[in-house]
Amino acid sequence: MVRVDIRGPARYLWWLARHLKGRVLLGAMFGSLWFTSLAFTPYLLSQAIDRGLAPRRPGALLAWTAAVLLVGSASAGLGIMRHRSMTKLRLAAALRTADAVMTHATRLGAALPRRVTSGEVVTIGIADVWTIGRAMNVGGVGVASVLAYAVVAVLLFRTSPLLAVVVLAGVPVLALAVGPLLVRVQAAGARYRKRQGGLAAQLVDVIGGLRILNGLGGKDSHLARYRRHSAELRDLGYRVGRVSSWVGALGEGLPGIFLAVVIWLAARQAAAGELTAGELIGVYGYTAMLVIPVNVMIFCGFDITRGLVAARHVVAFLSLPPDEAPGVPAPERPAVLHDPVSGVSAEPGRLTALAGARPADTHAVLERLGRYGPTDATWGGVRLDRITREEVRARILVAEHEADLFADPLREVVAGRNSPHDERFHAAVEAAAAHDVGAPDHPVEWGGRNLSGGQRQRVRLARALYQEPEMLLAADPTSAVDAHTEAAIAGRLGAARDGRGTVVATTSPALLDRADVVHYLVDGRVAASGSHRELLAVVPGYQRLVARVFGEEA
Repeated sequence: MVRVDIRGPARYLWWLARHLKGRVLLGAMFGSLWFTSLAFTPYLLSQAIDRGLAPRRPGALLAWTAAVLLVGSASAGLGIMRHRSMTKLRLAAALRTADAVMTHATRLGAALPRRVTSGEVVTIGIADVWTIGRAMNVGGVGVASVLAYAVVAVLLFRTSPLLAVVVLAGVPVLALAVGPLLVRVQAAGARYRKRQGGLAAQLVDVIGGLRILNGLGGKDSHLARYRRHSAELRDLGYRVGRVSSWVGALGEGLPGIFLAVVIWLAARQAAAGELTAGELIGVYGYTAMLVIPVNVMIFCGFDITRGLVAARHVVAFLSLPPDEAPGVPAPERPAVLHDPVSGVSAEPGRLTALAGARPADTHAVLERLGRYGPTDATWGGVRLDRITREEVRARILVAEHEADLFADPLREVVAGRNSPHDERFHAAVEAAAAHDVGAPDHPVEWGGRNLSGGQRQRVRLARALYQEPEMLLAADPTSAVDAHTEAAIAGRLGAARDGRGTVVATTSPALLDRADVVHYLVDGRVAASGSHRELLAVVPGYQRLVARVFGEEA
């Protein structure tokens, strides 16, 4: 895996340019050739006038005119290649950044929501990656514009050293004029970007909880708050745009004013007889052409300024430390999972149930046993957080109640990361009682929007069973199904997981009755353990819990 340089935004952009050096060089080459062809066109015109038109030599005039036509045709082709190469460079930089962000997000796994808001991730993926892509203009057309500026200065020096000196002196003047504005753009852009990420996080949270807000009646107050924050962000964007507009105005206007001085000096020299008619026209052409690279240099400064702001957020995200383990080997054979915080132990080859009045307590146990965040849990006597994450994820699977479903045919959704096999697919679907969802080719929309709540839950369970993990940790796998379907799942789960360990957080009497051992939790700790019937006989709190569930079902 390529190591990303995250020591700072500038270093990240430099790392990106180095790893895309082939595309950067290609963009710089086509850009330089295009600018050079533009610069040589006025020179050829001046030669056509001075060596062909003025002395009335048709042969020389035709030769220099043909050269102008040839260079013009080449310039058109080079302009197309410059645009294509720079577009590919910007896309490659954006996609390389997006790939680094996605890879790190995957490495963070379940720790991601605790480290950064979803809105910040969305803003990075939608806005920052493309801003960073535009920053690569500096390495392509930015370098080419500097080279073109130098070529024009050399050509002008052959015509008039005074004009060449004025042209070369113009760059520091432009830098002094635009530089402070770029600093203000960077500062204002940083404030805007921070607020933008916060507003995106608020929007994602509202969308995710819209159903709850509709039920509680809080939709209007959240809408009013979002509108207020959105208006504040809009006003801040206007302030950023105000400074940026000055950069754009100076980028368009200053080169024209500066080059008007060059033309004025050239006209005075021509009137004094120091320049020929062809040389004067050549100077006009040089100055007109110089507007393009000067404008490019100014806007490259603008792009790199905004790119640094975006790269700062990307680097901050990539710097989030994953819960990496030093690499202690996992147990060679199936071993006991133990959570010392709650006292829960899950043995391989057995169906263990966790029952408690507060679902948050049992779910927290599953998170610790599955190494979702900080944990003291052990696996075969070895702390889980010391074992490599890849080994934990390969052998211990946490089936979350709200795990995402991706858009695909049902067969692909159930197979997940594995290749779909018909026999294995049908076995998993049968065990999860999900046969009514549809045929293997039935399309599942993103998030399972075209499925009922119970169907989504059963598809999630089928997907977990399909993976055949050594230890399966499932949270409320039957909470959204009817009693008949729940009984069917309870009767089939043991056979589907025969020989493998399973931990189920549930208050379903049907599942509890099928468990080899039930841990009854009170305030997050095991208060009693035994079979379902044993606990019913001797633990009053467990009796009340099961009786309450029966009452809710009735």
